[in-house]
Amino acid sequence: MKKMLFIALLMGGLCATSPVAKAQERLPEYLQAEKYTQEKLNTLLFSTVVDPHWFQKGNNFWFEYKTSEGTFWYVVDPGARTKKLLFDRDELASQLTEIVKDPFEARHLPITNLKAKEDGRTFTFEVKSTKDAAPKKDNKDKKDKKNEKEIFYFSYDYLTRKLTHLKDKEEEPKKIYWGSVSPDGKTVVYAKDMNLYRMSREDYEKAKKDEKDSTIVEIQLTTDGMKDFGYGIPYSMLNTDTLCNGKRRRAYGLWSPDSRHFAMTVSDNRAVKELWVINSMAQPRPTLETYKYQMPGEKESPIEHLFLFDMTDNSRKEIKVAAYKDQSIGMEYKPMMQKQRDMEDQAAVWQGDNNRFFLTRSSRDLHRIDICSYTIGQDSIVPVIKERMNTYQETRPLRVLNGGKEIIQWSERDGWAHLYLYDDQGNLKNRITKGPWHVEEILKVDDKARVIYFTANGMDAKEHPYYEHLYRVNLDGSGLKLLTKGDYFHRVEVDDDARFVVDNYSRVNTVPCATLLDTNGNKVMDIQESDFSQLFAAGYKFPEIFKVKAADGVTDLYGVMYKPFNFDSTKVYPIVDYVYPGPQVEGVYYPFTRMSPRTDRLAQAGFIVISVGQRGGHPSRSKWYHNYGYGNMRDYPLADHKYAIEQLAQRHNFIDIDKVGIHGHSGGGFMSTAAMCQYPDFFKVAVSCAGNHDNNIYNRWWSETHHGVKEVVSEKGDTTFVYKIATNPQIARQLKGNLLLIHGDIDNNVHPGNTLRVADALIRAGKRFDMLILPQQRHGFGDMNEYFYWRLVDYFSEHLKGKSEKSVDIPKR
Repeated sequence: MKKMLFIALLMGGLCATSPVAKAQERLPEYLQAEKYTQEKLNTLLFSTVVDPHWFQKGNNFWFEYKTSEGTFWYVVDPGARTKKLLFDRDELASQLTEIVKDPFEARHLPITNLKAKEDGRTFTFEVKSTKDAAPKKDNKDKKDKKNEKEIFYFSYDYLTRKLTHLKDKEEEPKKIYWGSVSPDGKTVVYAKDMNLYRMSREDYEKAKKDEKDSTIVEIQLTTDGMKDFGYGIPYSMLNTDTLCNGKRRRAYGLWSPDSRHFAMTVSDNRAVKELWVINSMAQPRPTLETYKYQMPGEKESPIEHLFLFDMTDNSRKEIKVAAYKDQSIGMEYKPMMQKQRDMEDQAAVWQGDNNRFFLTRSSRDLHRIDICSYTIGQDSIVPVIKERMNTYQETRPLRVLNGGKEIIQWSERDGWAHLYLYDDQGNLKNRITKGPWHVEEILKVDDKARVIYFTANGMDAKEHPYYEHLYRVNLDGSGLKLLTKGDYFHRVEVDDDARFVVDNYSRVNTVPCATLLDTNGNKVMDIQESDFSQLFAAGYKFPEIFKVKAADGVTDLYGVMYKPFNFDSTKVYPIVDYVYPGPQVEGVYYPFTRMSPRTDRLAQAGFIVISVGQRGGHPSRSKWYHNYGYGNMRDYPLADHKYAIEQLAQRHNFIDIDKVGIHGHSGGGFMSTAAMCQYPDFFKVAVSCAGNHDNNIYNRWWSETHHGVKEVVSEKGDTTFVYKIATNPQIARQLKGNLLLIHGDIDNNVHPGNTLRVADALIRAGKRFDMLILPQQRHGFGDMNEYFYWRLVDYFSEHLKGKSEKSVDIPKR
């Protein structure tokens, strides 16, 4: 009894004297950041771009646009300069409620699969009911889904405003993506069991309803397809998969305009070595994913073959293409027309005529680019235009016109990207554009008027060099004219008849707008302005654009600064540099872009966040600027970013130059870790995501292209490729600050081995660091992106500000 009393007194004393557990007091920076979770942002801002669907008949187009008042559907008639509502939303909601027997309201119309039919006035769409669908007794191969809901089908006459319930309409045939349909619509080519097949259009329609229909007639075109050298072979395979399972797959090739011939390239990957990732979360047991992956400098390379199929006798011919060891070839395709956008089963057609097509052949080091042609009946392709450079070369799609007799070639041969006109034999007729500015893309060629519509940037030396504009120019180089005026980034689309232009224009610090122009640049009408009312009410403020000098003191660099929306100019903030080295693109956004976890959302947790370009980072300036990092892929961008931050700190007292963080994904993960090791006394904290830290094990195409590879020919004539690049594991011993490495465990782009090699080097150097592996995530972080954001906030908060909310669960909303 005394013993029990003693225990009771002891327990009572402990309870009386021990402190009561107290929840951590919330940090104001975290509360500010929680206002802008992804789920909340999805309710604050909706459409920001007018995406035109041009009618198949006439010059009208329709578009869908969502605001804080719900979704609207509009029809624009450029000729009449009108924009009208496609539906009376209140009336439609009432009619749908009566038919479907579910209550609908104008601002929440559940319309899906809206399409304009060929007559230019009739639309069809679907509405899903809350009612369970009736069992499908007529199809033995289809199992009823327990939660499948009934779908109601409707047609709508835009001119009479009449809604028709298609009561007897069968369920729309399912969309299948394995068929390559000929231009005349009669033949469909596809792959199965590593070989090529064809079927009639009638059988293809049967397959849409039931792929196992026993009446479908399949004609086999090849019999020699094999593993890693066949047709329709996917990028990767699980150990639970099989290639020979009767499943039809896409065969990526191009048709002749007359539908007689089908051409395609097939890669022999048998010698290419394999790489693997393991999905540890797969059920019921982990799976091994295997894929072919050539690394820089490896001799085991894919060999590309070009085949031509004749549909009149189902024959196949291999065309000789060889010129360079480990070369690449790519066929040039005819651009799709705007009116074809919503049409299903559109043919992919080659550039050229019925008897001739064009393709691009590239050497492994990309110093040699050949524009080639092939004529039916010949044995080999023939070089037409040759491009040569001592560094790698960019390419853009060809434009073939005048019945295949003329070619428009995009080239950087004089140090800037410009257009050149050739005849089909490779004779230069004339330059089309010239000057210290960059042609980005041809949007439309008006054959009859002999006019080109193209996007370009940097023509106005007083304007931000990355803002794209639409221009027109005659094929002889005369008549160059700016069509989209205004100091904005212009995202444009030209209609098929080259009469009208939809111009979406914005900057990172403006509300996006859309306007309609004619192809002389005259404004026809305003179309739409984005609804920012809810976003502004929630405290949103635009970021700021800035310009600094590169480390050479001469080159101008352009960037964006993101501040907390509750910014206080009397305070001092840590600065975080969000980086991406390119060289295919910089990490800076120029048109308006929704809030991102890596920039403006990160800023809300109490940081100044910047993104800025660097020499070597962007292809849309000079060739010199773009190639600055050639041969030095690890270190070339670092000095520019350090100097940019130093300049900004000199300008702004609110930046704490002693608390500098750096963050990036992929190439930015590579760069941020390199910065921590090369400038360890300047960059104090880094979060490096999915980084290609060791480019010796990243893919050959990116690494060899942007860093360079040396082609060596022996006295015997044997060709090898020598590749040497600096890596992050080599400098891991120089780390001083705090580093968090993050990677998805099934990243089959940048293999997780890249991050593990850095971790190994850090461990062996006795360095402390942190690492997070995200299960079942690819190169992007997918459904764990929100979790990643809060870990990003935690790490910079703890190590740049000395406080974080680690005792609080990750916010879910």
